[in-house]
Amino acid sequence: MFREMRRKNCVISKETAEKILREGDYGVLALSGDDGYPYAVPINYAVDGNKIYFHSAKTGHKLDAIKNNDKVSFCVVDRHEVVAEEFTTYFSSAIAFGRIKIVEDNADPEKLRGLELLADKYSSTANPERREKELARLSAVVIPVMTIEHLTGKAARELVKSGEIS
Repeated sequence: MFREMRRKNCVISKETAEKILREGDYGVLALSGDDGYPYAVPINYAVDGNKIYFHSAKTGHKLDAIKNNDKVSFCVVDRHEVVAEEFTTYFSSAIAFGRIKIVEDNADPEKLRGLELLADKYSSTANPERREKELARLSAVVIPVMTIEHLTGKAARELVKSGEIS
């Protein structure tokens, strides 16, 4: 169902790909957009097991795209270093493929779980009272939740060959 990576000498382990995904600051969510055009949006996220949680306003291009096609991919780049003298870039990245749903119901525990994960990741040092105030705003947002069906990782062959990335 999912393609094998062509450049076998650039493949990284599933564990390393999972680490890149868990520890990244942001990624790019790729969706099927309007009129057959791809739509890719940089976005914050949080990972819990095989799920990736995002947050969103209640309307917009992203939600329209999700409603039209629930198949998505999500890419996180961990490292990006241009090595001009070698005419290459040392990089590592992970791409998750899966399906996404929109959690709108404030009574659905997954909605609060997603907001808590995002708050833990991006606002862990925030004032606890402010955190509770923000989490209470469940009705102001929706939580798109991606279930990962396939995860792959890739790095510059130089990094894989040297053992710097496995």
